[in-house]
Amino acid sequence: MPAVRLATHRVEKPWGRHRLWPGFADPASDGRPVGEIWYQAPGDTAPDLLVKYLFTSGKLSVQVHPDDAQADARGLPRGKDECWVILAAEPGATIALGTHEPVDADTLRQAALDGSIETLLDWKAVEAGDFFYVPARTVHAIGAGITLIEIQQNSETTYRLYDYGRPRDLHLEDGVAVADARPFVAAPMPGKVAPGRNLLVEGPKFVVERWPGGARHVTMPDGVTGWLVPVRGSGEVDGLGWQAGECIAVTGAATITASDDSDLLFAYPGTTRV
Repeated sequence: MPAVRLATHRVEKPWGRHRLWPGFADPASDGRPVGEIWYQAPGDTAPDLLVKYLFTSGKLSVQVHPDDAQADARGLPRGKDECWVILAAEPGATIALGTHEPVDADTLRQAALDGSIETLLDWKAVEAGDFFYVPARTVHAIGAGITLIEIQQNSETTYRLYDYGRPRDLHLEDGVAVADARPFVAAPMPGKVAPGRNLLVEGPKFVVERWPGGARHVTMPDGVTGWLVPVRGSGEVDGLGWQAGECIAVTGAATITASDDSDLLFAYPGTTRV
């Protein structure tokens, strides 16, 4: 079957929220806040990509992820490059990406221990519509009051460097060892490659296209899965209906139709598709 609706997995987080986003049921007011919603492939498969929604009411930990080579050296399947599409941001919301100036390992370790790492980070104001590609090894943190979609290499190897005094484990030595603490330089946007097909990310770890409403035909190479993430709107993939807030796995050849008001993300591993 070329199209499969993926199951959702709600993840409670101390920095999460009780009011989520259209298309998602809010948790009970007296329950634990939900910070993430993941989309899970059927069976025991471990796809190359992972898609999430994040809902923040507080700052996430300051963290860093290994790259592919560092992950392989530790016996892990892959590193973690990720990208974020900002859906909503409260006034004053910020994200930390990189440091104001290059920081050596000893300085980074000490700053994580005494909390001054917050001042070393480059906190950038964000608003709805912003997009960031965050390579592995970038020291980063997501601030409060943000709703975003994250598309990443499917790795949950996260090294926390600092967590604002919350009672969660830190991974200081591992994090410092893999971090490249320097100013963040945004990758250039690839741009439009065909009518109605805009590239947000162009490999090598994965590709993300952004589409308006309409109809299109896609063909995925053998063994490669595409992930259709509807930000807004509704439609069908070869007769399988979808709406915003869902995620559809697409294999082989498929025809995708979307209402005129749709805003769609389509992601897949590698560098290209037919």
